[in-house]
Amino acid sequence: QVQLVESGGGLVQAGGSLRLSCAASRRTFSDYAMGWFRQAPGKERSFVAAINRSGSRTYYADSVKDRFTISRDNTKNTVSLQMNSLKFEDTAVYYCAETTRYAILSDYLVPGDFSSWGQGTQVTVSS
Repeated sequence: QVQLVESGGGLVQAGGSLRLSCAASRRTFSDYAMGWFRQAPGKERSFVAAINRSGSRTYYADSVKDRFTISRDNTKNTVSLQMNSLKFEDTAVYYCAETTRYAILSDYLVPGDFSSWGQGTQVTVSS
């Protein structure tokens, strides 16, 4: 069973930046596409960004395009999410997840497309 551990969350003012990281314990990290989701209080978990196994293709929800950047380092078994120009509505718990369903990768993913999940890291943007 893989362990995914997110870090890097915190409190930031609107317009600021944060960088989230997710470390995977799985030795075959490069066999998995990775994604980031978020869940705000009272709302369903929603897709943020995804990246294919090699890191050559990325996918983003419309709400974060041009502000967030997903990347991965297969030598370090990590996936990152650089978040710039943060808005109050970006406040949520952010989760990383993995999937072997490579064919479904798109800008419109749902939690059911992914298998293992991390415990989440809180991002709070003050207005």
